[in-house]
Amino acid sequence: MKALNGLRRAFVDSDTSLGAKSRARRWQWMLDTFPDLVEMRVIDLGGRLGTWRDVPVRPAHVHVLNLEEPDGEVPEWAEFDHADVCVLPEAIAGRSYDLVFSNSVIEHLGGYANRVRFADTVAKLADRHWVQTPYRYFPVEPHVLFPGFQFLPLPARATVARHWPLAHTPPGDKDTAVRSALEVELLTRTEMRLLFPDSEIRTERMAAVPKSLIAVKRA
Repeated sequence: MKALNGLRRAFVDSDTSLGAKSRARRWQWMLDTFPDLVEMRVIDLGGRLGTWRDVPVRPAHVHVLNLEEPDGEVPEWAEFDHADVCVLPEAIAGRSYDLVFSNSVIEHLGGYANRVRFADTVAKLADRHWVQTPYRYFPVEPHVLFPGFQFLPLPARATVARHWPLAHTPPGDKDTAVRSALEVELLTRTEMRLLFPDSEIRTERMAAVPKSLIAVKRA
């Protein structure tokens, strides 16, 4: 078990992990794309306040929407609303922002119809956006850290999700494991182009292998 914990830390659970290094490179890429980020009003669809607490450059204001409760106190430079990012409350849908940001959310929305609603929301809230999602054909599924997990039949995915020791939070029973396996639908480049036709679809790579996709639109 100690060896497995060390392996997970090497991949995702430490400041020096491959995941942390990848996030740092991605963040620098975003700053290069939006050099005026420090002046922006940003809405983060499905994100967390913690994402913005320790970043090297923080926007002037960050509005986080999530169905879960906020992770800590809401600082003065931010606001938080409990909201469905596919069907926004009118009070939020009528607002405008400088940038829509979303990180590893679109693959959790529960089907193509909800992803279309999400993409429409992104387009309406701002002229600029940065929407990232793990790439379906990366060899290791990033939520469970199991090679080829996304291509297995549902019963096999549920079994892996429940028993694979590198999974972040293994489900406690069979039904929960099935729901957990159904909850993630990784996207392809074709679907991202369909959802964001006016965006540049960038490819983030790890060791030259496509790892994630980012829909980017600059005003």
